[in-house]
Amino acid sequence: MPDSVCFMEINVQGTVRGVGFRPFVYNLAREFDITGTVSNNGQGVVIEAQGVRTSIEAFVRDLRTNAPPLARITSLRDNCSRTKGIFKEFSILASSSGQESCALIPADIAICGNCLDDILAPGNRRYSYSFTNCTNCGPRFTIVQFTPYDRAATSMKHFHLCEDCQAEYNDPQDRRFHAQPNGCPACGPELSFHDGEGQYLETASPLAELASSLRMGQVAAVRGLGGFYLVVDAESEEAVSRLRNRKGRKSKPLTVMTKNLQEAMRVSYVSTMAAE
Repeated sequence: MPDSVCFMEINVQGTVRGVGFRPFVYNLAREFDITGTVSNNGQGVVIEAQGVRTSIEAFVRDLRTNAPPLARITSLRDNCSRTKGIFKEFSILASSSGQESCALIPADIAICGNCLDDILAPGNRRYSYSFTNCTNCGPRFTIVQFTPYDRAATSMKHFHLCEDCQAEYNDPQDRRFHAQPNGCPACGPELSFHDGEGQYLETASPLAELASSLRMGQVAAVRGLGGFYLVVDAESEEAVSRLRNRKGRKSKPLTVMTKNLQEAMRVSYVSTMAAE
């Protein structure tokens, strides 16, 4: 006897925004020949799934066990009922924000290996582009202004996607599918260098100019997608003292940025709990 067709509404809560969860659901549904929709709301992700019962059950099982690596599901509720057929395909709907928001937004995520490869490949259109990211990495918490987490709700709304980036954003098979911070040298943010008065200075490499300034003991204000932060050479006592005097912060600890955990352990004591 063939499996009966059923309809299931699935509500997922947790860290399911900005981690590629909707693209994951979309591709998983297509794998199991399931039709329906997936969308964000103020609570998390809502999935309407229609298909044979065994496929629906396998679909829900994979939602729980094979979610994207950055996703953290705290609640998954489903309700199944019979249906005569509502959906002809599976699609991603525009987000809604009718309910009070309790959805979690992940912290900014360090660059992934694939994006690093893009930056280092001379033939890649993102070669040396500092703001390269995808659904598996890049800014999240520092750019979001309100939920649901969509590009229009972030500081990236001011950067309109070029044709190539829009094609990536629209392609379910691309790792930048619905990556809200997506961009490239043609349409995304750019690096620039300014003096202490805010005047733009022409330079071949703003990053090299910044490094040179830090080596000379200067205080730099680095403006990112989420705001400003002040930076000095942490191993220069003179530079750190200059920053403390300017901020009136004579004893309170300052944040020390390092490339990775190994570098942090070289310059400081890192407990097991802190390392984790």
